Amino acid sequence: MPSEPTRRVALLTGGTGGLAHATAELFAADGMTVVIADLDPVRAHKVAESLPGSGHRGIGMDVSDEASVRSAFDGVERDLGPVGVLGCFAGLLSTGAVPGRVLLTDLSLHEWEGVNAVNARGTFLCIREMARRRAAVPVAHGRIITIASLAGQQGGLAAGAAYSASKGAVLALTKVCARELASQAITVNAIAPGPIDTQMLRSTVPAERAGEKYEHVQGIPLGRVGLPREIAAAVAWLASVDAGYITGATIDVNGGLYMR
Repeated sequence: MPSEPTRRVALLTGGTGGLAHATAELFAADGMTVVIADLDPVRAHKVAESLPGSGHRGIGMDVSDEASVRSAFDGVERDLGPVGVLGCFAGLLSTGAVPGRVLLTDLSLHEWEGVNAVNARGTFLCIREMARRRAAVPVAHGRIITIASLAGQQGGLAAGAAYSASKGAVLALTKVCARELASQAITVNAIAPGPIDTQMLRSTVPAERAGEKYEHVQGIPLGRVGLPREIAAAVAWLASVDAGYITGATIDVNGGLYMR
C-alpha cells in the first residue's frame, strides 16, 4: 500500500499561465510542494519563487516532446519525490502570431498539428508518464486534472477547428485514463472552462473591439467572464483528498453558457 507523504508533490504544466498560476497559489497555500513546468524555465522559476511556503520548483518542459516530459519527471521525482498531483494546463489556441479563430477553409496542416501537439499530445504524454511511474511507485490520493474547454463541448464560438478538436480529444482521453487508472486509485477528471479572463481569451477579440475581454458576454447567463481563481478553486477541489470518489468527470465552469 502507498504511504501517506509528508507533503504532496504537484506538477503543473503550462505553469506560468494565468489558470495554472492561480492553481499553484492554492496548492501551495494547502501545503503542497508545487513544481511549475513551462517552456520558459526562467519564468517558471520566478512563479515558483512567488508562491507561499518553501521548496517549490520551476523547471523547463516541452509537453509536446516525449523526451522532455520524461526528463522533467526524472528531475522532479529524483529531487522531490513522486508526483501525486498532475495538472495539465499547457495549452495553445493557435500557432499564429495573432491567435484567434481560423476558419476551416483557411486552416493549414501546420496549424492543426501545432495546436494538437500541445493540447492533445502534450496531455497524453504527461498522463502516460505519471501513470507509468505510479504503477512502479504508488502514492496515496493520486490525482490528475486535465484542462479541456467549452470549445471542445460545443465547437467553439471564438476558437477554430484545431483548438476545439484538441480539447474534445482531452475530454475523451480523460475518460479513458480514468477507467485505466482506477485500479491504481488515481482519479482523472477534466475542467471545461468557458470564457475566463486570460490573455488567451482577450486575444480572440477583434482589433476594432480591443480592450474588451470577450465578444459574447451577452450570451453568458451570469453576465460576466470567469476569473482564473474560479478555475483554480475547482482544480483544488478535484485534487483534494475529499474528491476521491470522483473520476472521469467533466466539471463545467462556464457561467451557465453550457448546461446539461
